[in-house]
Amino acid sequence: MPAEPLGQLRHERVDHRFKALPPDADGLTVAELAAERRSLFTGGFTTPVLALSAESVEHNLDLLQTYSERHGLVFAPHGKTSMSPQLFARQLERGAWGITVAVPHQARVCRAHGIQRIFLANEVVDPAALRWLAGELDRDPDFRFVCYADSVRGVELMDRALTDAGARRPVEVVVELGAGDGARTGARTEAECAAVADAIAATTTLKLVGVAGYEGEVPDADGDRVRAWLRRLVALAGAFDRDGRFADSPDVVISAGGSAWFDAVADVFAEIPALSRPVLKLLRSGAYVSHDDGHYRHLTPFNRVPDEGALQPAFRLWAQVVSRPGPGQAFLNAGKRDAAYDLDLPEAQVVRDARTGEIRPADGIEISGLSDQHGWVRTTPEADLEVGDWVGMGLSHPCTSFDKWQLIPVVEADGTVTDFIRTFF
Repeated sequence: MPAEPLGQLRHERVDHRFKALPPDADGLTVAELAAERRSLFTGGFTTPVLALSAESVEHNLDLLQTYSERHGLVFAPHGKTSMSPQLFARQLERGAWGITVAVPHQARVCRAHGIQRIFLANEVVDPAALRWLAGELDRDPDFRFVCYADSVRGVELMDRALTDAGARRPVEVVVELGAGDGARTGARTEAECAAVADAIAATTTLKLVGVAGYEGEVPDADGDRVRAWLRRLVALAGAFDRDGRFADSPDVVISAGGSAWFDAVADVFAEIPALSRPVLKLLRSGAYVSHDDGHYRHLTPFNRVPDEGALQPAFRLWAQVVSRPGPGQAFLNAGKRDAAYDLDLPEAQVVRDARTGEIRPADGIEISGLSDQHGWVRTTPEADLEVGDWVGMGLSHPCTSFDKWQLIPVVEADGTVTDFIRTFF
């Protein structure tokens, strides 16, 4: 990944556009502010402020790298979780094949920061996006782009837009097998998948290179159901290969893998037989970078296979107590604009005493609700909480945490801010 675009991020000026940064840092570059190694608590940061643990991010990046290598998987982490080119760079440095995205805008962010391999886990039917893509592929012969196709209609729209754009290189596509009735996208049956593959073969603008899907949408998912669907996916690739559908492809892409069932993906992909082309066993987990204190804490495959290691939650949202109207109630100055709330409420973990700076467990303190800019806190008699205290909260679902913060402090265990992560949503 080229250093120049990342270097430009570090030369961006700090100002009012970025939440929680010290007012007296206005005009400094991101690099200059990071070099000052300020304290998150006493260095002028305003609340609420989201912090990303330097140690936990490093641990999580290393863990998925070694996991992928151990299981013979090619890794293209889902970038829509963080939309941070700096984190993309660190994933690529650890051997990631490329970056997965969900929509064309995210692909454009990747390209602006030098990503050479992009897997777009969706069907692209927007003519403007396809015109841009055709231009990128024509301009850069080393750029590889793969996306879904899950309908004959979608193939027709892609072909028409690419033809109108004068595309010279075909767009590589994988047929998406849906995870079952009531699941998200994807052709529901093998016969429908074959019809999509036939439609692709009838074009000159598209090239079939594999099959893919998302096992996290299997209805009533458990280990058996997820593995059964994954075996259908692998069998579909085998059937397509026997029919000669991959004759023009350099490899066969077989892709799945969110952050909840990648152990099942590893198990089933280990069973993939030899095909006529080398097989690219592509894993796409993305939420692992920051992990969380809610949704994925309970679903991580490492809970099921503890010998593989353990991910660490990396986010902590700090907010101040701004009102204590009664013995059983308090309010924080962080709400829906600051914290993920689509799956679970934030979890009060620690309190930093406004008088002494001491950090203690958040005993007797529960986040009971979120308004736009307030966190509702329920307290028991044991809670030691006053106006001005800082409350550190764990967050659920990293996919809706990164998107609320454009510049996130990276913080060491002692509270020292060492870097900042830029996001693009």
